[in-house]
Amino acid sequence: MASSFSSSRLVIVGVGLIGGSLALALRRAGVVGRVIGVGRSTASLETAVRLGVIDEALPMEEAVRGADMVVLCAPVAQTLPLLLAMQPHLDPDTIVTDAGSTKSDVIMAAKTALGDQVSQFVPAHPIAGRELNGVEAALADLYVGKKTVLCPLQENRRADVARVQAMWDAAGAYCHVMSAVQHDAVFAAVSHLPHVLSYALVAQIINAEDAALKLDFAGGGFRDFTRIAASSPEMWRDICLSNRERAAARADHL
Repeated sequence: MASSFSSSRLVIVGVGLIGGSLALALRRAGVVGRVIGVGRSTASLETAVRLGVIDEALPMEEAVRGADMVVLCAPVAQTLPLLLAMQPHLDPDTIVTDAGSTKSDVIMAAKTALGDQVSQFVPAHPIAGRELNGVEAALADLYVGKKTVLCPLQENRRADVARVQAMWDAAGAYCHVMSAVQHDAVFAAVSHLPHVLSYALVAQIINAEDAALKLDFAGGGFRDFTRIAASSPEMWRDICLSNRERAAARADHL
């Protein structure tokens, strides 16, 4: 079935695993024209161009001008400054969405940064990932058969929400709608707390006096439980801090 989504100028802010995989998926589906990358690391952006993930890298103000879709794929703590940076340069018809793992704080940042333009921001969260980081780890099929949660705002235009859903459909994902509050409660239990526990166990083991001995005898159970601790520490620090009350509440039930 042909996709109902198309974009002549797609901007990915944060061209790592998540953003890079989305760009590759949409390229493979043949639904994007030019893909522009925005990011902090010149080396990473150059790698993204070399790998064919993006066509070029530009500063924020140049990238978003004339874009029809902008996707934030940076750590959630960067949402506010990134939206503030792009807001003066957004066209009225540009849709902005995100891939953040928390939603209440992201929505608050969007309302603060975008003001009356918040109707252009459609919150989303693709439920996919790997333990590897960076654009080199990006996969065109990362989202195939995976869920993406949409948390539409009352201010959103129905057509814009449908367009974001169509984008994720084109990437191979299945979209589900939740409120931001429900989203953050669910993922505190099934994602954020498990990551906290995994990181905590690894830290406890590697800082022990007999760390080498313990790791020498670590088996499959330890590897399974700590696998996710190989994920981006910066990303998970921001996620857990932004949803700390709900994650802490879930920890009280252990």
